[in-house]
Order: sequence, then C-alpha cells, then structure tokens
Amino acid sequence: MPSAQKRKVLEKTRKRQRRGGVYLLLAVVLIVIIAVGVYAYVSSLPPNTFYATLTTSQGVFKVELYRGLTPITVDNFVSLAKSGFYNDLVWHRIDSSFVIQIGDPNTRGGGGNNNTWGSGHSPQTIAFENVTTLHNDVGYLAMARIGNDYNSASSQFFINLVDNRSPLDGKYAVFGKVISGMDVVNSFKNIPVYPVPPQGVCCQPKTPVFLTNVTISNNP
Repeated sequence: MPSAQKRKVLEKTRKRQRRGGVYLLLAVVLIVIIAVGVYAYVSSLPPNTFYATLTTSQGVFKVELYRGLTPITVDNFVSLAKSGFYNDLVWHRIDSSFVIQIGDPNTRGGGGNNNTWGSGHSPQTIAFENVTTLHNDVGYLAMARIGNDYNSASSQFFINLVDNRSPLDGKYAVFGKVISGMDVVNSFKNIPVYPVPPQGVCCQPKTPVFLTNVTISNNP
C-alpha cells in the first residue's frame, strides 16, 4: 500500500479512536451525573423507619416507628414529638391488664382538673391507617381515637401491655413497637391507680407518672 494511503488509513483510525474516547468520557460523565442525582433524590426522602426515645419518670424505653407502613400516623407522631407536644404529659390511663395511654394536653404538668384527663387532644386529626400485618400485641403502639370515627385519631396513643388482637385489631392504627426498655413499660403495671375512675376515665394514677420528653432519630 502506498505510504500516502497508509497515512490516510492511520489518520482515520486515530480519528475513530479519539471519537470513541470522547464518547466513552461523555458516557462516564452522564452515568456519574445520573448516579449523583439519584443519590440526592433518595437522600432527600424521609426514612421508612424512625426511632423514638421516650423518657418517663419510670425510666427510658425506645420504640421503632413504622413509617414505611403507616406514614400518616408516624409523621403526625414525629411532628408532635419534635414540637414538644408530649413533654411533661401524664400517662393518664394505666390499666395493668390492658394498656397504658398518654397524649392529652390537659394532663401537662399533672395539673388541672383530672376529671378532664383523657378528653384532650391536638388540634388535628389523621386518617386511619389499618395495616393487617401489624397487631395490637404486647409492646406495640397504636393510636387512640377521639370518638367512634376511625379517622379521629389525634395525639393520644397507647402501648399494649398484653396481646389485644381480638378487641383492638382493625379499630386502632398500630404504628410502632417497643424495642428496648420493655421492663420500664411493664413497671407501669405496679403503679397504684384510682379504683373508681372519675367520669368514666379509667385507671388514672394516684401519683402522676410523666412522659418527660420524646426524642426522634433515624437510627436505633
């Protein structure tokens, strides 16, 4: 092959190689941009699981909150907790063979008229999230309701001290579970309560037991 023709062939080969290198570089840059975008988007999404540390006058326990299954309920709880809504409220219902319950702002600081304890709530109500794989078993958290309307849950929630599937499943939204400190929760069973509840409010403690604060995190 004449030298001039060889040079043309070599030049064409070099051009193809340069174009191939440019295309490869562009492809790598595009992949990096997409990967960074996807990571940024995923990082901006709320986690599917939150954790809450509840400090009480009986001790500290931790709960796992199932946001992936009950996002409305968990977001409501997290928002209230971060705002300080639950700080210094009294566990106004302590039924050793059933549940312990809290979330009524009327109980804050243990003051006010305890005949109203159990009737208060936050301003907003939330939709009922019934997840058939979550049950009112020992250690599980569920939302109480203001009335008979299933969509009337607000701020009050309870922790099951016994398995309550039969009376409660399908009626109250389960949204979390105690993952450490269950001994603290069980210690509530020994707290003296009034035998005759005022105005039908069951099982008020004779000496107020407080939820001091709730701390929310993304890790256990």
